[in-house]
Amino acid sequence: MIIRTEKLNKTYRTDEVQTTALNNLELQINQGEFVSIMGPSGCGKSTLMNILGMIDSPTSGSYFFNDQEVGSLSERKRSDIRKNNLGFVFQSFNLIDELTVFENVELPMMYTKVPSGERKKRTEAILEEMNMMHRRNHFPQQLSGGQQQRVAVARAIINNPKLILADEPTGNLDSANGDDVMKILADLNLKGTTIVMVTHSQYCAEFGNRIIRLLDGQVVTENIVRQYL
Repeated sequence: MIIRTEKLNKTYRTDEVQTTALNNLELQINQGEFVSIMGPSGCGKSTLMNILGMIDSPTSGSYFFNDQEVGSLSERKRSDIRKNNLGFVFQSFNLIDELTVFENVELPMMYTKVPSGERKKRTEAILEEMNMMHRRNHFPQQLSGGQQQRVAVARAIINNPKLILADEPTGNLDSANGDDVMKILADLNLKGTTIVMVTHSQYCAEFGNRIIRLLDGQVVTENIVRQYL
């Protein structure tokens, strides 16, 4: 099991208001699954993704990644786990405008101290796979939305992460480019990468093998679409 949460709570407080984003949430995800998370705005999807991505910590409860409780770890330790195990794909692409396509994809390997020769080899290989090698020297603003998301996916998988967290990965794309991105994610899953994706699209959700619906910070339904391999 790659992800397990126990009575996960996240509360945001101001001087006047207390908001419960997650409420005793229980979740289990096995290695190799493709899990789609759905629910209305404000149901806790983004908060959950931030905690699963070790960008935020729960107010209470436990989060286990690969059987290690990580919710209470220091930011430095969480960062080390994140760099070596996780890849992120965002709706807004989150590419660095000042870096070329090649440099954006290469960047995660610099954080994990991959030697320059290996970085070049792996970056070229993944850009070929994504059909983006001809754009290697372009900057993000010179690309279409679909091309930017291909680069973002390439960056997410360049370090061969155990887990990809995808937050509305097709939200800014037309249907054709959205289909391309979903097929890339489905293919990565078939090769063994665990994927957890937040989406408002039932069509995209059904690329996964399980659909979890949240409401008021809790899991309200789980549906098996197909058995994972």
